[in-house]
Amino acid sequence: MSVEENPSHDELEEVSVEELEQEEQVLEGEVESESVDEDDEIELLKAEAEKWKETALRSEAESQNIRRRSEKDVQNAHKFGVEKLIKEMLPVIDNLDRALESADTENESLKAMTQGVELTLKSFVAALEKFDVKEINPVGEPFDPQLHQAMTMIQQPDAEPNSVIAVMQKGYEMHGRLIRPAMVVVNKA
Repeated sequence: MSVEENPSHDELEEVSVEELEQEEQVLEGEVESESVDEDDEIELLKAEAEKWKETALRSEAESQNIRRRSEKDVQNAHKFGVEKLIKEMLPVIDNLDRALESADTENESLKAMTQGVELTLKSFVAALEKFDVKEINPVGEPFDPQLHQAMTMIQQPDAEPNSVIAVMQKGYEMHGRLIRPAMVVVNKA
């Protein structure tokens, strides 16, 4: 090999420097495109983070709503859990009322029994009041179809038109909810 065929050390360095400069220019272009790509990627990541944040907030709100509904259901179960039992016991009160209405108060031998029925009725009503059960006895009040069930209408000149003149069966409500409407006789208008 001759000296001319082999490039000198200086020439090798120059080639290397030129190559390095070219590579550096290529890398700078890649860095610029990478920074553009990074900005786009950052925006995409921000959008995705916002989406997940919104999803998390919605999930939290939904779980709070479920919790509130559950608490309300539990409260209603405590309030109205005995409603079926009370509905079944209302005829007993009706029967005790009828027994007192038909009792012969003049007969001394039945006086003790009549007092016993009265005390039983009072204790029964007091027990129902503990569960916020209230009697609806609307004599003289205007007819309200949400609380009363009209059984018949009669003409009575001394009563207000469309008012309750007699109660055939008392109604009951519990915690403001109607359990049984009062069966009433209404004055014709």
